[in-house]
Amino acid sequence: MSLKQVKTEEKNKAVLEITIPKDVFDAEVMKVYKKQVGKITIPGFRKGKAPKPIIEKMYGKGVFYEDALNALLPGVLEEAVQEAGIEAVSQPELDLGDIDENGVALTATYYTKPNLKLKAYKGLKAEKTVKKVTAEEVKAELARVQERNSRTIEVTDRAAAMDDVAVIDYEGFIGSEPFQGGKDEGHHLRLGSGQFIPGFEEQIVGHKIGDAFDVTVTFPENYHAEELKGKEAVFKVALNGIEHIELPALDDEFAKDVSEFDTLDEYKKDIRAKIEKRNEEDAEHQVEEQLLNALIENIEGDIPECMFDTECDNMLRDYENRLAQQGLSMETYLQYTGMTLPKMKEEFKPQAEKQVKAQLALEVIAKEEKFEISDEEIEAEYKRVSEAYQIEPEKAKEFIARELIQKDVAARKAVELLKSSAEITEKAEEKKPAAKKAPAKKAPAEKKETATKKETAAKKPAAKKTTKKTADKE
Repeated sequence: MSLKQVKTEEKNKAVLEITIPKDVFDAEVMKVYKKQVGKITIPGFRKGKAPKPIIEKMYGKGVFYEDALNALLPGVLEEAVQEAGIEAVSQPELDLGDIDENGVALTATYYTKPNLKLKAYKGLKAEKTVKKVTAEEVKAELARVQERNSRTIEVTDRAAAMDDVAVIDYEGFIGSEPFQGGKDEGHHLRLGSGQFIPGFEEQIVGHKIGDAFDVTVTFPENYHAEELKGKEAVFKVALNGIEHIELPALDDEFAKDVSEFDTLDEYKKDIRAKIEKRNEEDAEHQVEEQLLNALIENIEGDIPECMFDTECDNMLRDYENRLAQQGLSMETYLQYTGMTLPKMKEEFKPQAEKQVKAQLALEVIAKEEKFEISDEEIEAEYKRVSEAYQIEPEKAKEFIARELIQKDVAARKAVELLKSSAEITEKAEEKKPAAKKAPAKKAPAEKKETATKKETAAKKPAAKKTTKKTADKE
């Protein structure tokens, strides 16, 4: 490969004029001929025995050129980029010139990494607000643990009520026609969970096992399936079973079961401490976000649009991988949400721009500060990545280039410098105004008969118990 010239007529754009020597190209063409000759039939020659000049005469002199170029170009372009000393941030736009006695002439046009400057990166300002832990948050966390450690009791002697799990078969119809995705059997639906269309779950309440009935609902105007928006639907429902979720009592025994603590008070204190730690981490993250936003505002220079497009594509691939881990394909996701890939990319664009700008700005800081990254720091980062993705460190080294790990460590150092040199103001959490309570109304005296009914309803239903334990220890 011969790099004849590098032109930089436009900012962040390089045009490389390249020549592939004739002997190198001819040798690659011969390799292609030898690979393909066995598949070529020429009258008068046994299959695989036709001479190269005869094949070229019949199919054209350039019959093997495309495959030869495809084989040579990756190495040729990589070598040219290195020799030119540019950092390409795009795929090349190729323009093939003459193929003659001098070899192959071509030009490769790349967008290059911009040379940015920062007006300032020390002394940036941010506010830090650490959210205080409330009793409601501790209570909510306890409720979540209760839910995870609940057990299911089969109910046989009463109608379905809110918070029960109804085991149902159903099929939905628009008019007299069933619609796609509107049918299931043996579905477990927590009544009051809001999983189904508004009004669906409430209409199951009051029915008993064995009942078959209609549920009439109207799809919301913003429903994801275009053909169902605003339509009235009738679901044929059969109630096959009722299950009651029984929560464990909140006591010392519960604490022993779900934690390493002996008392509920100790467990509550631990929950509070963990929430406090999480709130502190969230506050630190918000400070970083503010500083990065301020840093981005201080960028001087132009960034090629292709860098934002590439980041959008990366985000789409990451999203598709996360969907796959949940057993969903991108095609299915788009179908159910009514989204399109261009629309998703457009929604990712602002975040992609922010991430590219922040990364470039942090690289400027790392360069200005002349950060030195030790082997120990790189090994520690490989270990962190391997633990995050649950793979062996050696596997992480296969997948992630050392240069990328080095950049990540340098970027983190730049963030720490931003924070250590910033003016951070501690700010108290703003208290939300308490909601006004409606004036209490004096309740009318209840008849004894009504009270008796309430007492009866409050009693636990006779139930056939099962041993379905739905959770593990936290």
